[in-house]
Amino acid sequence: MSTSEEEERWDEEQEPRPRKPRTGKRRIIGIVAAVAVVVAVFVFVLPQVADYAEVWDVVKGLDPDQLALLLAVAAVNVATFGPPWMAAMPGLTYRRSMVLTQSSTALSSALPGGDAVGITASYAMLRGWGYSRHAVSVAVALTGLWNQFVNVGVPVLALAALTLGGGRNPLLTTAALIGLAAMVAVIMALWAVLRGEEEARNTGDWLGKQATRLLRPLRRGPIENLGQTLVEFRRETVGVLSRRWHWLTAATILGHLTVFLVLLACLRTLGVDSDQVSFVEALASWSLVRLLSAVPVTPGGLGLIELGLTAALVGFGGNKAGVVAAVLLYRALTYFPPLILGAILGLTWRKGRPAPT
Repeated sequence: MSTSEEEERWDEEQEPRPRKPRTGKRRIIGIVAAVAVVVAVFVFVLPQVADYAEVWDVVKGLDPDQLALLLAVAAVNVATFGPPWMAAMPGLTYRRSMVLTQSSTALSSALPGGDAVGITASYAMLRGWGYSRHAVSVAVALTGLWNQFVNVGVPVLALAALTLGGGRNPLLTTAALIGLAAMVAVIMALWAVLRGEEEARNTGDWLGKQATRLLRPLRRGPIENLGQTLVEFRRETVGVLSRRWHWLTAATILGHLTVFLVLLACLRTLGVDSDQVSFVEALASWSLVRLLSAVPVTPGGLGLIELGLTAALVGFGGNKAGVVAAVLLYRALTYFPPLILGAILGLTWRKGRPAPT
């Protein structure tokens, strides 16, 4: 089989199949539940932790230099969205990477479905720019995997640092251990796929059989040709990782750390100093909440992230008004800029000539 025929077959197999749409009743129930969670957190729970009048007094105490620092850190955070995609997608420019990430983040933050909505939008944009389906599938897979590696790896490192410092957090311990086990399983599966074509084919065939067995009671499946699909996926993935794995890793870690730096800057400028919540405790709180909020209960984790961060930071000793003020400001600086930029940049994504396939 020629290379062009292989790519054509790969494209056909990787084309997303339409899913059965959710019923109107289920969609309405999901929206109502999400709204109920958000209202409960912001109207009933957080005011019990700290009165909003006290929180506003804390925020009003920010001086111009502190405001400039917060805006600068937030801008740096936004600027780091694009590079991981540039590393995973050869030929993607910085401008397009920002259009891609801001638009997809805006959709995942505003609509039910979370990251799944953003991934679908990213796929559609890259295909609209002319990239081949197999290249887009590899980029989506690599950026997703590397993000999850960092999401799981940071709590493990935070737990280790917290333990060395004499601290304890049972919830962080449990989440980190579960996450570590999941990460080891994913790394082993990825290694099995990447080490050779025969291993990739055997792994895909085995996974296809297991998935078919699980789907049989649901009258779905069978899953066929997964072994050959992984062989072709491996060829493209090895090519990208052999040249760009270090850039992808560095860009992904940097992107996550700049999000945390926004929280740390909010804490320190709003009076939650290191005597109340140390650097390691803030990192542990942030990483734990990001890990637990991976399930898209509300768009962008709205309500749940605020509640989880507040509980964790107050639990470590942060003053209540300062913590609530810092958490709300942190969420505003990380939630609204991509939402606004995504709405603006999303209107321009079709501009420019298609990229070569």
